[in-house]
Amino acid sequence: MEQSAAPVARVRWRGAPERAEAVVLVLHGGRVDGTAPPGRRDPARLRMLPFVSALVRAGHGREPAVGEVVYRCRGWNGPRTDAARDAATALDQTVAAYGRVPVVLLGHSMGGRAALRAAGHPSVVGVVALAPWWPTGEPCEQLADRRVALVHGDTDRVTDPVQARQVALRAREAGAAVCGYSVPGGRHAMLRRAGDWHDTATRLALGLLGLVPLPPEAEAALELAGSDPRGLELPLPRGRRGLPG
Repeated sequence: MEQSAAPVARVRWRGAPERAEAVVLVLHGGRVDGTAPPGRRDPARLRMLPFVSALVRAGHGREPAVGEVVYRCRGWNGPRTDAARDAATALDQTVAAYGRVPVVLLGHSMGGRAALRAAGHPSVVGVVALAPWWPTGEPCEQLADRRVALVHGDTDRVTDPVQARQVALRAREAGAAVCGYSVPGGRHAMLRRAGDWHDTATRLALGLLGLVPLPPEAEAALELAGSDPRGLELPLPRGRRGLPG
């Protein structure tokens, strides 16, 4: 029998300056159903730690705070949408800690779905969704006036990259600015070409906050609007290392 869920979601701050001009919140993956809280050694959480570390290193001198969202339970749990509710709670806690600074949500799998659902919060300026679980029928109106970047492996067998691009196009039609990268041979765990995943996600997150320039191909895709399907399947560059100073 599963344990009872923890009563309140919270943020575990990893890069936490006393004052921050911007924030990146990281949301790991989970399960379709499950009310037990994820442990500190949960594989879905461990998968995101290199992304957290990359953000902390890259943010040096730019003063973004980096925090992991600690879920109450490991599942989405149908209409309860627990992960999305936890993301909203974490955003409110971020406002309490740092004020109304711009926030980018960086989420993988279920965490990507939670980030996209919670993006209507007034503090959110953008979302980086890695291999997001983004099923047909997900709401998109909350993404109006937000910038959204997807990164998805083309051989992902856990979440569907084609389906995610279809919903991304709906989000663009709803008023979101959207770009998307495809990782040839990439799978759900993001282990193949891991460094490229880490570097691209970091640059996109900091770029959506305006702290570094966005990759030019992403910037061009974000300018597209309406039912234009271009820019949602950009090839992920190889070996793009380092960020502008």
